[in-house]
Amino acid sequence: MKHTGKVALLVAVIGGLCAALILFGGRLGLWLPVTGFGLYRSYFNPLAMIIAAVGLIALVIHIVRKERGGMLAGGIAAVVGLALLAPLASSTLNPTPRAAPIHDISTNTASPPLFEVLDETREGASNTLDYGGAEVAEMQANAYPDIAPLETVLPADAAFQRALEVAQDMGWEIVASDAERLRFEATARTSVFYFADDVVVVVTAQGDGSRVDMRSVSRVGRSDQGVNAARIRDFQQRFGA
Repeated sequence: MKHTGKVALLVAVIGGLCAALILFGGRLGLWLPVTGFGLYRSYFNPLAMIIAAVGLIALVIHIVRKERGGMLAGGIAAVVGLALLAPLASSTLNPTPRAAPIHDISTNTASPPLFEVLDETREGASNTLDYGGAEVAEMQANAYPDIAPLETVLPADAAFQRALEVAQDMGWEIVASDAERLRFEATARTSVFYFADDVVVVVTAQGDGSRVDMRSVSRVGRSDQGVNAARIRDFQQRFGA
């Protein structure tokens, strides 16, 4: 029992590394994002519980034995485990509303921007780039009524350059860009799991200003958990007027 704290700390270090791999293994190219998500759903919370339990046991043992070094090691391990359990605790105490079962969000649902370069061969894709029509448009209107085209006082050429700058600042990979037709296609990735979503942006002259339409589509999953709508909001906020 003398080294219980050290063992707990070792468990916390190894477990923490495993947790990091689950979250960011896709970014490191170890597996597809959907694989990392599957590992998260199956193993992340049990792993966190083990780390927290081992740390707490070690802490109690060393408190009884009045061994400060062991108390510190056990306490650190327990904190690591509890920190990893924070997302579970948060979702249990304050559950988020169930997201709409859609993964294709457009600022123009009547005539959504079309993908011309990105196609069904994109890596890891199980979702099509064909728009789902009136049913998807209705679900989007109910779930994300604020999603609308961005109208700006900038001339079309300037708006197109601004849109490209914003996309690059957001870390999107620009797949194709057409300055004459004022459109580009890009791939955006989530920070956790590294899921890929495909985006098309089209700028249209409108009076003295212009209108910026965009569409963001997830490659996998029936529901995007609101990620595509959040991406569009973020893009428009960064763009400004």
